[in-house]
Amino acid sequence: MTPFELENLVDHVQALKAETQTLELKAAAQGCPTRLYDTLSSFSNQDEGGTILFGVDEQNGFAPVGVYDAQDLMKHVTEQCGQMTPVVRPVFTTLLKDGKAFVSAEIPGIDVADRPCFYAGKGRLKGSYIRVGDADQPMTEYEIYSYEAFRRKYQDDIRPIEQATLRTLQTDLLEQYLVKLKAGRPHLSQLKTDEICELMGITRDGVPTMAAIQLFGLFPQAYFPQMCITAVSVPGTEVGVLGPEGERFLDNRRIEGTLSQMLEDALSFVRKNIRIKTIIDPETGKRADREDYPLTAVREAILNALIHRDYSIHTEGMPIQILLFEDRFEVRSPGGLYGRLRIDQLGKVQPDTRNPVLAVAMEVLGETENRYTGIPTMRRELDRAGMAEPEFRNEHGTFVVCFRKAAEAPKTDPHTSHSGDTQEAKLLQFCTVPRTRQEIAAFLGIKSVPYAIKSHVTPLVEQGLIVLSLPDRPRSPKQRYTTTKGN
Repeated sequence: MTPFELENLVDHVQALKAETQTLELKAAAQGCPTRLYDTLSSFSNQDEGGTILFGVDEQNGFAPVGVYDAQDLMKHVTEQCGQMTPVVRPVFTTLLKDGKAFVSAEIPGIDVADRPCFYAGKGRLKGSYIRVGDADQPMTEYEIYSYEAFRRKYQDDIRPIEQATLRTLQTDLLEQYLVKLKAGRPHLSQLKTDEICELMGITRDGVPTMAAIQLFGLFPQAYFPQMCITAVSVPGTEVGVLGPEGERFLDNRRIEGTLSQMLEDALSFVRKNIRIKTIIDPETGKRADREDYPLTAVREAILNALIHRDYSIHTEGMPIQILLFEDRFEVRSPGGLYGRLRIDQLGKVQPDTRNPVLAVAMEVLGETENRYTGIPTMRRELDRAGMAEPEFRNEHGTFVVCFRKAAEAPKTDPHTSHSGDTQEAKLLQFCTVPRTRQEIAAFLGIKSVPYAIKSHVTPLVEQGLIVLSLPDRPRSPKQRYTTTKGN
């Protein structure tokens, strides 16, 4: 950063009076802090890196105290950076403001393949940190393993399960898979069955692998009781909120079996616990069934969790979770984002694959295309349903997919006055003059025009509060929406 940017940062910190995910404050008025290792590690282990600002005293109301000696401070900080593995290369900026010296050290995020960055004096397990809000927290053993697994290209989906044998697999399912696998592969079809199983990751030295157990096992949960799906429907917007009769769950199920069986049963659970209503779409003029969440998108979210979850020994006790709340649907999968992929890249770039053997096998079985279309499909289906985009979160070893339920206008008596300041009343007032779809979306502050119409206008059309100017041509670019007389 430039001295001007550093000056703005000092002023910003005094106004904000807080540290952040990428900003750490150190007073350094009496000398160089002796323990920077945790912050150097945590900033290096996140993509965006971070900045350490010296000269602001957090314990004294974020007062601008200045540093004792800028030159000596940078020397000692560099020495501490040299004790990190890999070595951290800070970028320093200095500033003289009101007679006081300030120093910033920008810590770049290192490549995923080189993580975790840790303090060599403590070693990888005890010297690795991660940034959580404004705090530096020790990495868990699993978080460290995740980086190690990517760097060394571990394939936990083909690790042999020593307590299993070929007799514990469903022979008919395995044979069906082999038939499909050989189709269109003349060279592979000439090999013996045991050779094919070894080559395709079904066995390792004759022992069934994790992939084999999950795909064809008689009962996979006999070996891994928690590698299942726990599915719950709760009465509120958070787990723990009780229903009107004191119930914690509206429905609660443990889903077990092979990946294909769990996928089918999980979809049945969701279908059972969401509402399906028949509406007349003002865009098409046709009657149609609308679910709370498009089942095609739901299927992709569950399928992604089953294929891409972490199957290492570190997550054997962690089930996939499906949670149906009053306002949203969530799938929580053990194992955060794998490799170099970032949240903002999901569905836009070809990702590293954590479980390539499972992904190929599910493609052969016809459960997935294995062409990285899952997330684009979710986005497309939610947009068609007039819903907000799916949300993706990477929460320290857990990957979360969230669909928000489309907003519904409250039921209104057509003869009731709308003089209040609710959004519905404001929209009805706005549409006393005929409005286009684009004008309505802009008025509501919603980028997605289909979402604005389906979530906010359609309920009012169904109640007879808004009418279409061209009801026989609902998709006409000349279509206008107008509040009915008396409303």
